[in-house]
Amino acid sequence: MNDGPVLQGVRVLDRTTGIAGPYCTKLLADAGADVVKVERAGGDPLRAHGTGALFEFLNASKRAVTDDTSLLGSAHVIIGNEPLTDDEVRRARPDVVVATITPFGRIGPWVGRPWTEFTLQAACGSTGNRGLPERPPLAAGGRIGEWVAGTYAALAALAAWREAVRCGRGEDVDVAVFDAMALTMTTYPSVFASFFGWPPLAGTGRSIQLPSVEPTSDGCAVFTANSAQQFQDFLVFMERPDLLEDRELAMVGKRFARRDEFIDAVQAFTRTKTTGELLDKAAAFRIPAAPVLDAPGVLAFEHFASRDVFVPSPSRRFAQPRVPYRIEGIAARPFAPAPARGADDGAVEWDDTTPPGTAPEDAWRLPLHGVKVVDLTAWWAGPAATNILAALGADVVKVESVSRPDQMRLSSTRHPPAEAWWEWGPIFHAANLSKRGVTLDLNATDGLALLHRLIDEADVLVENFTPRVIDNFGLDFDSLRRRNPRLVMVRMPSFGLDGPWRDRTGFAQTMEAVSGLAWRTGYEGELPTLVLGACDPIAGAHAVFATLLALDARDRRGDGLLVESVMVESALNVAAEGIVEYGAGAPAPGRTGNRGPDAAPQGVYPGAVPDSWVAVAVENDTQWHALVTVLGAPSWAVNAALRTADGRRIRHDLLDKHLGAWTGERTAEDAAASLSAAGVPAEVVIAARDVVRNLQLQDRGLFETEDHPVTGQHQVPTLPFRFKHVERWLHAPSPTLGQHNDEVLGALGVESEERAAIRERHVIGEQLVGD
Repeated sequence: MNDGPVLQGVRVLDRTTGIAGPYCTKLLADAGADVVKVERAGGDPLRAHGTGALFEFLNASKRAVTDDTSLLGSAHVIIGNEPLTDDEVRRARPDVVVATITPFGRIGPWVGRPWTEFTLQAACGSTGNRGLPERPPLAAGGRIGEWVAGTYAALAALAAWREAVRCGRGEDVDVAVFDAMALTMTTYPSVFASFFGWPPLAGTGRSIQLPSVEPTSDGCAVFTANSAQQFQDFLVFMERPDLLEDRELAMVGKRFARRDEFIDAVQAFTRTKTTGELLDKAAAFRIPAAPVLDAPGVLAFEHFASRDVFVPSPSRRFAQPRVPYRIEGIAARPFAPAPARGADDGAVEWDDTTPPGTAPEDAWRLPLHGVKVVDLTAWWAGPAATNILAALGADVVKVESVSRPDQMRLSSTRHPPAEAWWEWGPIFHAANLSKRGVTLDLNATDGLALLHRLIDEADVLVENFTPRVIDNFGLDFDSLRRRNPRLVMVRMPSFGLDGPWRDRTGFAQTMEAVSGLAWRTGYEGELPTLVLGACDPIAGAHAVFATLLALDARDRRGDGLLVESVMVESALNVAAEGIVEYGAGAPAPGRTGNRGPDAAPQGVYPGAVPDSWVAVAVENDTQWHALVTVLGAPSWAVNAALRTADGRRIRHDLLDKHLGAWTGERTAEDAAASLSAAGVPAEVVIAARDVVRNLQLQDRGLFETEDHPVTGQHQVPTLPFRFKHVERWLHAPSPTLGQHNDEVLGALGVESEERAAIRERHVIGEQLVGD
């Protein structure tokens, strides 16, 4: 028997427009909340965007009013793009959760600065990280950062609501789109730089992965070699085992320096095979690979069809991705049509007969205080999820083994024979903060038995293996809940627990490829370019949202639940704009380099210093007039043909020529400062690693100091939102390998003599076997 949606009865006021806020409240509505969208004069501009499909997708299952004055005192959660006024605060309940989603957050020197997704990509380091050194930096297509911010806002609001219910004390949640992008749209480059000692860097540090998106005889496919073993397997896969002896190619930097030679070798093989032939062979080698799909290809992809990932929209105008998680025993809320503006004026009755709870300030605690989590995840998506759970107060115990550690430890800035070289993995550090670490050999009977004892005392188990691995260890949910009936098991498979791609290995690159995100990034007429960085933390954030829902349902029901949070389905929701608009009749989106569908001019323009760049995006006539004024109203710019957005778009080449000449006469910093001060969105394209030095992010406290017993003190990013009650999200450094073996196993009753015996047999340990 299925229970109803988890958030039934939770009242949410949605005062947002655009993508981030409506996606936040979509996630809450999909989970059962009664979301009332507030639209005053003019309504949400997204209603008139394109075919209207994106508005429908983001605002399904909501109600709509034009005034919420009478509802403020009855709402449990208020989501807005502006803070509440003093009068509104007085009318709101003391236990209300208020989440504000803004470009830069509510504090800091950049508050009020003009922005677009495009300029924020430049400022967070994403653009400067992408492309080839001989070409300008390249932005990612679409508006990924706004979707990411909406996901974090939803989990933050849900976590705060959970604590408000417990203690009767509300929370003020401050979500910044810029913070979310700085955290997710690069792979912790500042931590790498810090571990390396900040060596000099030429230009903005652009590069591409090798291998990456490669042409086939009938399309293109992506191949991933994130580990040394995967790269060796790839060389055999491409029928060049002779290259195994070339030690330079095994090194990422040396391989990139020889990129033309390596790309020629790869493409000489891939061009002779169909995409299907290559993918089947890659699967046999356990090499992460996928087709690179456009919107029609995404909708037709066999795996999505077999799992019914796409469902008809309520209007039946297009197909849309379903909710990217499933909770066993909890009925999914059917999508209902998006409301007309003011459709529910006078019909929303939230008369609350229950007085709001009151509690002293010190009654508030972290939302997951007391929750015990066993973390069986590795790489990035899974650890990113448990990293958030730990920041929110959970006691997270990360399980590795001395022979098979989290592979992110091996992506290290030091190498054998350096002492404890495996402790210098920047991604491992940034994704495993505030956890305790143990090592258990699950291939040993006593190691698996100890894991069972850990799980017996846990509230949550999180894993992101391919499904067959868990089954092989006998760790299926039915077996575990017989031992621990209150366990919430969160499974994070790349492609799901069933379907033809069930057992395929997946990484961020494969998610970008099959979701359509990669298709939109790059230059027209050329191969797509990988976005890199976003899909893992996106999957992690969605998994946390689903975990919070499952914990709430568990607490009410009394029994545990199985959660399936699928990495690729999270990516599909973030890629939804191009898919739903295409389904509603718009052309399938393609690649346009640094140009976009809305702003004109939009691009990266050279500064006076070689390989320095400024990103500029003009979205409306007001910004255009401001740009013309800053330029000194030259004759070419006051041409009547440029007074409209369409006219500017048609003459984009002309605009690029003259704007590039203007920026080339001054530093990128001076150009960006002049334009931004006048109200034109403009930012310097920074090297990705320099994001830690951004004054706004410093003021916001996105980066906190990890004081690690091996690596020392380094700045690491935390969470892209602030709580009124929380000063720091980092509670402890990432664990060294097996650091808490004695502490954790001792608490399970494993005596020191037994620990010594199993340590001798490498069932547990504190260093890699052989080191």
